[in-house]
Amino acid sequence: MPACLPGRARACVPHTRSRRGRSDARLRLRDIGLVYGGASVGLMGILADAVLDGGGHVTSVLPRHFVRKEIAHDRLTELHLVDSMHERKALMADLADRFIALPGGLGTFEELLEILTWAQLGLHQKSYSVLNVDGYFDGLLASLDHAVEERFVRPQHRAMLMVERDVDRLLDQIDAYVPPRVEKWIDRATR
Repeated sequence: MPACLPGRARACVPHTRSRRGRSDARLRLRDIGLVYGGASVGLMGILADAVLDGGGHVTSVLPRHFVRKEIAHDRLTELHLVDSMHERKALMADLADRFIALPGGLGTFEELLEILTWAQLGLHQKSYSVLNVDGYFDGLLASLDHAVEERFVRPQHRAMLMVERDVDRLLDQIDAYVPPRVEKWIDRATR
């Protein structure tokens, strides 16, 4: 799941900048806990390390097959092992109070759109946002805006996804988030 940040303990959100294929992460601490996929590698591993090093609470939801691949983080505050990626996403969504997507790969895009769809369908009313580091998500955001223009997505649903390039401004937006009230997500008149 993109970085799921529940409202307890301390957490951090990274600012990444690619330089010659290497990732440089600057982390800022806030009083938020971290729920994530549990790996010790990549950006999320760096994020978990920073939260733990700052004395924060890190909850991991990890499919068992990742443990066998030896990428499981070994210093977690709390670990939930599950049997599938579907269980992982559902439990992470249940444990988190809010969601922040950080730059990532196909799994990040898939999970970002799934959680946004769940909000559109009224399955949750948690905030969902994107830390758009160096414009990383610009292409995806343009696709969402195009879907609104073509009337496949309502503007209110597109507006559910908060976007910011600055960590502090993003966290302030999340704190002020009020979910929209949309009774029907589509009807014949709007198709």
